[in-house]
Amino acid sequence: MPRLFTGLEIPPDIAERLSFFRGGLPGARWVEPSDYHITLRFLGEIDDVVAADLDAGLAEARARPAFTVTLDGLASFGGDRPRALYASVVPSPELTELQEEHERIARRAGAAPERRKFTPHVTLARLNREATPEAVARTLTQAGVFPRLTFTARRAALYSARTSRGGGPYLVEAAYPFGDGPFELDEEADGS
Repeated sequence: MPRLFTGLEIPPDIAERLSFFRGGLPGARWVEPSDYHITLRFLGEIDDVVAADLDAGLAEARARPAFTVTLDGLASFGGDRPRALYASVVPSPELTELQEEHERIARRAGAAPERRKFTPHVTLARLNREATPEAVARTLTQAGVFPRLTFTARRAALYSARTSRGGGPYLVEAAYPFGDGPFELDEEADGS
């Protein structure tokens, strides 16, 4: 059974800038920059019929224009038991609508409802017990000012993940361009 999720790809120039925050935190398993993404809907291991229905639903989704995505800081999940270090994503109506659409498509395909609240983010590291709350706080403080990073999302992707501890590598199985043309990673061309 494939292990799948939908998401937005992070352009290479943004991934490179995020990679500057890697290192120096005991207990961190750093995500490879090529695997950075914003998860829209995690599905986990699903059967081939659900996967095919999901792909068909995503391919038939309503046309939407490309939209701006902004990353605005570093934070961690888990509080007293930190489990991930991430770059936060500024919520936007376009991003929320896209995530809600992916949820509806996943349910129609036969996936169980998502129980977690959508918190858009880019996971930079998964943390084990060695990553104490104090060490995480120190890392966040020492990271300094986080420059707002902005890119244009031009497509959604269906990813597969090999079954492994900590995720990746991730593979784009299918891509679903938004209504304003083909996906491009060159963000300078659009003037942003």
